[in-house]
Amino acid sequence: MANFYKDNRDLKFQFNHPLMSKIVRLKEQDFKDSGNFDYAPCNFEDTVDSYDKVMEILGEICGETIASNAEEVDKHGPHHENGRVTYAPGTQKNQDTLTQAGLYGMSLPREFGGLNFSMVPYVMAAEIVARADAGFANIWGLQDCAETIHEFGSDEIKQEFLPRINLGETCSMDLTEPDAGSDLQAVMLRASYNETAGMWYLNGVKRFITNGDAQIKLVLARSEENTTDGRGLSYFVHDQAWGGVTVRRIENKLGIKGSPTCELVFNNAPAKIVGERRMGLIKYVMSLMNGARLGVGAQSVGISEAAYREALKYAHERAQFGKPIIQFPAVYEMLAVIKAKLQASRALLYETTRFVDLYKAYGFVGESRKLTPEERTESKLYQKQADMLTPMLKLMASEYSNQNAYDSLQIHGGSGFMKDYPIERLFRDARITTIYEGTSQLQVVAAQRYVTNGGYLALMREYEKIPLKAEHELLKKILIEMTLQYEKSVELLAGKDNDYIDFHARRLVEMASHIIMSYLLIIDSQTDDSFENSAQIFINKSRAWNNERYTYLKDFSPFQLSSFLAVKEERVPEA
Repeated sequence: MANFYKDNRDLKFQFNHPLMSKIVRLKEQDFKDSGNFDYAPCNFEDTVDSYDKVMEILGEICGETIASNAEEVDKHGPHHENGRVTYAPGTQKNQDTLTQAGLYGMSLPREFGGLNFSMVPYVMAAEIVARADAGFANIWGLQDCAETIHEFGSDEIKQEFLPRINLGETCSMDLTEPDAGSDLQAVMLRASYNETAGMWYLNGVKRFITNGDAQIKLVLARSEENTTDGRGLSYFVHDQAWGGVTVRRIENKLGIKGSPTCELVFNNAPAKIVGERRMGLIKYVMSLMNGARLGVGAQSVGISEAAYREALKYAHERAQFGKPIIQFPAVYEMLAVIKAKLQASRALLYETTRFVDLYKAYGFVGESRKLTPEERTESKLYQKQADMLTPMLKLMASEYSNQNAYDSLQIHGGSGFMKDYPIERLFRDARITTIYEGTSQLQVVAAQRYVTNGGYLALMREYEKIPLKAEHELLKKILIEMTLQYEKSVELLAGKDNDYIDFHARRLVEMASHIIMSYLLIIDSQTDDSFENSAQIFINKSRAWNNERYTYLKDFSPFQLSSFLAVKEERVPEA
């Protein structure tokens, strides 16, 4: 039987990371639930054993059910009629199977029916589901909305909505509008309060809403009259049973076909406010978006894993000129680079997840007792590191997902262009990952502050201090040289204006990413030599990639920028 957890040793490896004991202790608050819930663990080993067993169950469902349904779901997709959405039969089967297995709400506290799992197994589950079907991963991943309610909602709202997640009720985050895509400050859907009813009412249109006909909806809306910026926005929860929201249409997309992307009309839709007024975008959506970007990172790694396996399988099966094509250097080099990018992406995914796990756990601990000065310092450090790595993860994992799907399809040759092989679907599914939850260009904007303020450089120096095996000292020397080159590259921007810095920001963020991902791979190689080959390949490739960027930066003059600026004056010629 196919099991997408048991057939991938890289996943279980993550449970052995040194930080996991601290993560578990904080998440379980010294195992306070032991004895109160029959499934609550009593120590670290018991907790990780629970993680392992649940991942095995999920891995089997993904291998046997979700992956088997993926082609049918991609072909038929969801159906829209009379303002409502019906999932494809395969999607509904996936949903029912996961619900029956009790796998929804796994990160929520036990009092709400959850498993109280840390973010590491939750993100791992997202990766495994995405490997099976990237479109269904969106429906699965939107239970992140429950995390937002848990973190910021009132006790009343928590009690009303969170127990329903474990029962399989679906979620959506309703942010974007026809005139407010990435610029969420421009959101204009109106929220007005009716004192008699004691409810808010929402009116307007939302567009490109993933899983838009969900039962539990988090909605960003303008609660303050005569405002036009983010300070006039609040966050609301809407229950589908209250009525007032209809689906105008389902978008016809290139990929992730099973995930219904909807245009919604709100007509006096009742809602309750989550948290404080005016903090909708500034605090709550930013938190939710960071979680969503972590989710896209997991989705991207899952697609990369699927693409690598399809390419490897095909390269062994396809013979040309009397031998399998995997014997040709042009093919096995591509496969080795796909695997290196995959494992580097995964290393960054779980490093970011561990930092998120720790700072969020400290936040919940702080609700029950006062944190010590040392704990407050640690919490701030982990939050800073999570904030640094989240846009880097979203940028690099999604770009590598696209590159890996592209190269896997190339290995398939003409067959990959046909719908007879899964790689055609994976290629289409990968494309969205660099676009939604903030495009790659916006991730660069979020990440470049850590270039200019020295955050990424400081993290590289911390990784540099970690002892390595003697046989890895040469690779470490390369990384130290790359770090010095990166430092010089940053210095090249000193004194330059903002346009010049913005123009080169992506080059610098990518240079930092290559170094940090290289360090993570070589650190993993210290305890598991299965990462050795990928570390060697990725570090040497990264050195070449960074040399190219450094040379371009060094030889670039402000006068050259004018050649690029000229395109702003161009117009499409009229017929």
